[in-house]
Amino acid sequence: MRGEVPGGARVFAVRLAALFRADMEIVARLNDAQRRLRDANERLWSGLAPDAFGRVDGAVAAADGSQMARLMGDALSGGGRGSEAAVLEALEAIHWQVHHAFCHYQFACEERRQLAVDVGELSWQLMEVLCAAGWSEGAARAADVHELATAGAR
Repeated sequence: MRGEVPGGARVFAVRLAALFRADMEIVARLNDAQRRLRDANERLWSGLAPDAFGRVDGAVAAADGSQMARLMGDALSGGGRGSEAAVLEALEAIHWQVHHAFCHYQFACEERRQLAVDVGELSWQLMEVLCAAGWSEGAARAADVHELATAGAR
């Protein structure tokens, strides 16, 4: 730190530190939504892999994928209605998994965008308070928010 920390700076620093913690939580939610999107996409891409669709038509897919291959083959070749319905149900479930994960991802992105605006405004206010207290602009920009937030608590 470069001098006395004004009380107003501590207030801004505490608020910024809280926003940084909120950002970490949003990032965790973004990562979770991205993982769910990737998993759903993998389920679609794997197509005939053994566990691509998990339980289909009340039975677990065979280890070699033959049950899913049979279901897909039956559905595509006009086979049994039950097979076609099972494939469509599995595809619908994946569709909704993708939809929900994308909505969560999009919502978290918007939250993070709004948080960035708040961080920018508070950062500017913090820098103004520090400069008014005699700090150089460079020192104010380089100040550690977490140190400033706890400066008066020691």
